[in-house]
Amino acid sequence: MRGDSKPTVCVIGLGYIGLPTAAIIARAGCPVHGVDVTQSVVDTINRGEIHIEEVDLDGLVQAVVQRGMLKASTEVAEADVFVVAVPTPFAKDGAHTPDTSYVMDATRKLARVLKKGDTVILESTSPVGTTEEMVDAIAQERPDLALPGRCEGTPDVSIAYCPERVLPGRILEELTHNDRSIGGITPRCARKALAFYKRFVKGECVVTDARSAEMTKLVENAFRDVNIAFANELSMIADRQGLDVWEVIRLANRHPRVNILQPGPGVGGHCIAVDPWFIVHGAPEEAKLIRQARETNDAKMHHVLDDFRESPARFVAANLAREYGERIQIVEPFAAELPTEFDGSGASLVDIDDALEECGVLIVLVDHDVFKAIPAEERAAAAVYDTRGIWPS
Repeated sequence: MRGDSKPTVCVIGLGYIGLPTAAIIARAGCPVHGVDVTQSVVDTINRGEIHIEEVDLDGLVQAVVQRGMLKASTEVAEADVFVVAVPTPFAKDGAHTPDTSYVMDATRKLARVLKKGDTVILESTSPVGTTEEMVDAIAQERPDLALPGRCEGTPDVSIAYCPERVLPGRILEELTHNDRSIGGITPRCARKALAFYKRFVKGECVVTDARSAEMTKLVENAFRDVNIAFANELSMIADRQGLDVWEVIRLANRHPRVNILQPGPGVGGHCIAVDPWFIVHGAPEEAKLIRQARETNDAKMHHVLDDFRESPARFVAANLAREYGERIQIVEPFAAELPTEFDGSGASLVDIDDALEECGVLIVLVDHDVFKAIPAEERAAAAVYDTRGIWPS
């Protein structure tokens, strides 16, 4: 790749981050080869369709596939830039140990087709040191390549880390406009990755080293988790003392330097409920506050379930569905079907208007904008359990 020519890109992992990223890169004019281990996902994308729910993604994928800018396969192909966006779940040891096996498997596969001048970028949220482990894995597969941090002079390839910062429902917009932290194994690696991201990112791209970028992503979500834990702990204390936690927080936030978040049923999703444990795993003796925040937020969803008799919303809803069956109606604007834990329960997925007409009890577990917009008169006849504090009484 020379001059202003568009680099070819191989995106490995076509899930909630990988597919939108691949589509945006393709929209910017770079030919993209997407890779996923699931054949049905590959077939769906090659038809110009999508297998996940995300605002405006269907139209974008259809457009770039029809133009021949995005193709999917189960096999890694040669490219100028490799973007790894595979899962980093917990290991099945019950100890919240990070499992980077998907990252390492993808690294070994791309290493086999690496050529001089290529750039490898890890986007998966990962424990500190994972990008350096990728260098080790590439070195084992390709001893013929001069790698950054392992050679004198100019390395043959560049390796960097650049995590996403996105909110479901706004992924396309935020992948484009949010700032990015780009950490290179060396400063030259960071600059190579920076040049690539500036092709499609309008936010500010800040370069640093790989370990700092890895820690930054974990710290961002741990910060949010700690603040949510404070609000959730307050709600349980207020419940014990017979206080209205919403009123207490409203009054406390009148202080010019206090901004307490709203409590909820816990913390879910792929980031806030997972990433802090990566910090705890890396420094178990030091990360006392971060560990306690995770335990507090996990305990909150059990506290909420006791009041009524993963994702905490899914946890609570699925338990209610198992107990009350077809009496439970679920409203989730971003879902086309209920998750597998609802199978056989009799619960149904309905739209918000049907729920308001038919349900005598309304339980708020997620503060979607469509829920916030419901006026008081439309919920006046129902008993309301508002765990998010979005409906003032």
